Amino acid sequence: MVVPPPHPISKWLVTTGWLAANLGEPGLVVLDGSFYLPAMKRDAAAEYLAGHIPGAIRFDIDEIADTKSTLPHMLPPPEKFSSRMRGMGVGDGSRIVVYDSRGLYSAARVWWTFRVMGVDDVSVLNGGLPKWKREGLPLEGGAPPSRTTRHFTARRNLELVRDLSDMKALLKDKSAQIIDARAPERFAGKAPEPRAGLRSGHIPGSHNVPFGKLLNQDGTLKSAPELQRLFEQAGVDLNKPVVTSCGSGITASVLALGLAELGHRRTSVYDGSWSEWGADQSLPIETGT
Repeated sequence: MVVPPPHPISKWLVTTGWLAANLGEPGLVVLDGSFYLPAMKRDAAAEYLAGHIPGAIRFDIDEIADTKSTLPHMLPPPEKFSSRMRGMGVGDGSRIVVYDSRGLYSAARVWWTFRVMGVDDVSVLNGGLPKWKREGLPLEGGAPPSRTTRHFTARRNLELVRDLSDMKALLKDKSAQIIDARAPERFAGKAPEPRAGLRSGHIPGSHNVPFGKLLNQDGTLKSAPELQRLFEQAGVDLNKPVVTSCGSGITASVLALGLAELGHRRTSVYDGSWSEWGADQSLPIETGT
């Protein structure tokens, strides 16, 4: 039986110690959500095969997505997500833990995707695979054994995601604050975007909280008081709704996780993020800090 994490910061994070103690328990599903941008020149699939947490199943962010969209790794249709989860042996009632190979990066995107699909029993491994390795915990290579197909039902929670029409309306009604997770240079329009064809700058009125500021040196999420201070120093009112954004919806999910740690209940992610907004010449942008 999977036991609750000892002294959790919240329901959204588990420790390496807890996961090591619960590996192999019925109902627990561990997912490797590692992802790299093309410029990083790393192969997430090959690295998974070379070594992963025992029993972990690879979650391919680019494939478990709306592959018909011209935008990168957009949320998949619920029926596709349900089909992939059934084939991976992830079922209704599974206890899901997600990690990635950078510490805390793309695992947050997988966490958020499950929450959009109506799953709340999903957590992120704090510190991810790097912390697991530093502590000398076991790894295994190769593909995991096939799992029994499980029934999975996706129930999309539209309150957690925003699209382009929502963002356009938001600029007019100011019903939520926008927080951009990109680096300050990209936010200010002083550095080119890594994807071709995108303008430099940010959505007008956005606050900038680079996702890396939410992390300790060991890749774990900072404490709640530190997170609160970071958001407030950036001018964010934590009593009001928030929409997070970034380059393509990956690191925006890190901000969403940080806000969830603070108990913020009105957080959504702009799925298209700058990949969509920055490519549309008809949409307004701002530069500077």
